[in-house]
Amino acid sequence: MKTSRRKFMSDSLKATVGAAVGSSLIFDKAFAQPSGSLNGNTAFEFRQIPLPYEKNALEPSIDAMTMDIHYSKHHAAYIKNVNEAIVAEKLTYSSEQEFFDNASKLSSKVRNNAGGAWNHNFFWQVMKPGASGTPYGKIVAALDGSFGSVPKFMEQFNAAAMGRFGSGWAWLVKDASGKLLITSTPNQDNPLMDTAEVKGTPLLGLDVWEHAYYLKYQNKRNEYITNWWNVVNWDEVAKRLG
Repeated sequence: MKTSRRKFMSDSLKATVGAAVGSSLIFDKAFAQPSGSLNGNTAFEFRQIPLPYEKNALEPSIDAMTMDIHYSKHHAAYIKNVNEAIVAEKLTYSSEQEFFDNASKLSSKVRNNAGGAWNHNFFWQVMKPGASGTPYGKIVAALDGSFGSVPKFMEQFNAAAMGRFGSGWAWLVKDASGKLLITSTPNQDNPLMDTAEVKGTPLLGLDVWEHAYYLKYQNKRNEYITNWWNVVNWDEVAKRLG
């Protein structure tokens, strides 16, 4: 039964997103930049970063099939859809920051797909194979100062990830005053958006949409969260902390 359920979910995911996926727009920087031209119009263009590791590199925490569908189908679809919407809606924003500063003014298609494009570019980078499983270096002092200890931080982050009803994300952010906070957002929203309840610069983010874990963990989001800590890229988190 479990095998049949897994095959059903795999087939369903592929069918759902396959038609929407076109060629990935690849670039070699951390996030998208203005392209100069999009379908003949001067406009900002979201781009999908190259995956920083092989699709099976995060096993056993995240399986290769999930990574393949998540990166090649879901993320690629967000990129394609937002860029098409930018052209169709004749948007003139020149950067991701400008998009998110004006999230409340965007159509649902642009907001959801712009968030999905950015959030996943971020997500791939805050994971890596062979990670330590626990923070080290300067990030430890920062977490201790903000949450009392690393275990208390992880407990609060887990609660945010488990407490997000339906689809969304859990985040560790640094606010304008430099304070570290934990928050969560629905759907493909993020803490950079003007609509966010808690605003800040993301340092760490966890995708808790079912497509991020259902093939391996089914409805056991708690197991997914527990195992995800094994692949967190703390070097990247520390770099973003500054």
